[in-house]
Amino acid sequence: MIERKRLLAVRVAAAVAIGLAGISAHGQSSDPASWQDDLAPIGAADWNSDFAAHLLERAGFGGTPAEIEALARLTPVEAVSRLVHFDATDTSGLAPFEHSGIHDPGLDPFPPSRPAVTELAKETGEALGIKVKPGGNRRLQPVVNKFFYWLRASLLETQRVAYWWANRMVGSPRPLEEKMALFWHGHFAAGESKVRDYRKLLAQLELYQSDGLGNFRDIMVAVAQDPGMLSFLDAGVNVKGAPNENFAREIMELFTMGAGNYSERDIREGARAFTGWHYDDLEFVVNEAQHDDGEKTFLGRTGRFDGVDVIDIIMEQPVTAEYIAAKIYRFFAREELSPELQAKLGTAFREADYEIRPLLETIFLARDFYAPATVGTQIKSPVQLVISTYRKLGLDDAPGIPDFNAVTGALGQRLFFPPTVAGWAHGRSWVTPGLLLERGNFARDALFPDINFRAPDRVNGSGEIQRVARNIRDGLDITSATMPDADTAVIAESNMLADRDEDFNTRYGSFRGWQMAIDRVKAIPRDTANVDLSRMVLDAELEDTTAVVDYLIHRFMRVPPGDEVRLMLVAFLDEQLGTSDIATAATYMEDSLRLVLHIVMSQPEYQLA
Repeated sequence: MIERKRLLAVRVAAAVAIGLAGISAHGQSSDPASWQDDLAPIGAADWNSDFAAHLLERAGFGGTPAEIEALARLTPVEAVSRLVHFDATDTSGLAPFEHSGIHDPGLDPFPPSRPAVTELAKETGEALGIKVKPGGNRRLQPVVNKFFYWLRASLLETQRVAYWWANRMVGSPRPLEEKMALFWHGHFAAGESKVRDYRKLLAQLELYQSDGLGNFRDIMVAVAQDPGMLSFLDAGVNVKGAPNENFAREIMELFTMGAGNYSERDIREGARAFTGWHYDDLEFVVNEAQHDDGEKTFLGRTGRFDGVDVIDIIMEQPVTAEYIAAKIYRFFAREELSPELQAKLGTAFREADYEIRPLLETIFLARDFYAPATVGTQIKSPVQLVISTYRKLGLDDAPGIPDFNAVTGALGQRLFFPPTVAGWAHGRSWVTPGLLLERGNFARDALFPDINFRAPDRVNGSGEIQRVARNIRDGLDITSATMPDADTAVIAESNMLADRDEDFNTRYGSFRGWQMAIDRVKAIPRDTANVDLSRMVLDAELEDTTAVVDYLIHRFMRVPPGDEVRLMLVAFLDEQLGTSDIATAATYMEDSLRLVLHIVMSQPEYQLA
């Protein structure tokens, strides 16, 4: 097993290094090897279906042969324009997010901890919209239950938001809209575990979808005033006289300029400008009494700046355009770019007044985008891997089995749960030996669904909560049911311990919160992928196993495997079918086709876009 992992890792590294060097000719009228770093637009004479497939892979999540050919029939300018200028494309078939109706009046502002909520309840007689019981045992228990309910319900609803987004990525006729939203989600990383309110995360996502290809300055202001980001970066503690530097630091270091392009004084002065910025439920507010309106000196400018002024000054810095243009380039094109190319992109971005669409058109039309150094050299992120697989299978949405959130989480990229405020790492970090095997497991589970699947949004994974649930179901009192590491059944049976008199029981509250959340949050639909490879092969009028293998490689892989692997796949399919003739095997070939496609999707080259 260890040797297999090592060999897989070596093959991926080799595939990344050579890209499409062996198939880079493409019948070009000029040598694509000379196109690297060339921002001049690709000519119509150089355009073909392979480049159209590459464009659709990077500007979206790949596509079917019919979608690729539709782009190939256009000129490069027309193809790029169709993807970038999509406002007229009908999306009426995409349903808005359907809320479960889990948010109740009184939940805002949500306390930072369980001790905070119980102290509030003791002091005021009420918390989270729940009154303290006037008498009896566990007077605060309903409050504690509600606290844990919201933690669990927001988590489950966030998983539904991620599924809703996955369905849009699979089925949207505007793939770049969702791909750009994915970029911003990683750039302006905010996570549910700290925000603890799915509504704020959904509002962020909808901002990225609606404005993601607009103006970067406007996006930056909107994000800086977004309740989800304000919550994630602790804006509530950034007040006059005691500025919190976290918000200003992240805006400069991660969101706009990059590290090393500002001073510690700029951070302190910038933090003062953002004091008083806060939110009330889902609305941005400025608490004037907490805002420092004094004179500040920031990046060489002096004035009574507020947060918007600071952002505008940041936009005046040449490094800002270079930093953002380079990050967008790395996301859509390739990881490595020369300082000269970065400077050119930054200049173009700044001259376009930070408009995103012109920058993307420059990137997608550039010869550099179609050079061997760019084509077939990008390692797919987990989300890109899963979504592109479903799109190439011709699905309309993400199947419920396997679970999208569980799969992408196991592969290292669970939406709305970034590892840090810097978002996710990219490139080779996605393809460790262990993660390569997980990617193969995903392909298997998509093609051969697990009949023992248990929906994670309907089952609590905590052993402690499961134990409490069993004990309560068996009739134990709360004290006995929640005792740790004890034979609670014997205790209850002997009646040696009466139900304890206490203000609340935290373990019971955690259990009851999960129970209430699962009761109210709508279940994620659990259909399997409606895959019919036999119909796919018959519709393509393929006559023998060699043609089938070549078709699957061409449809699903941007970087084909070597001849040895190709011949192995043909021989394997011959053996599985007992014949090389497709007409003979037409009635029984589905499982064999799925086995071959599983092998194709497990190849190191399949991880490349």
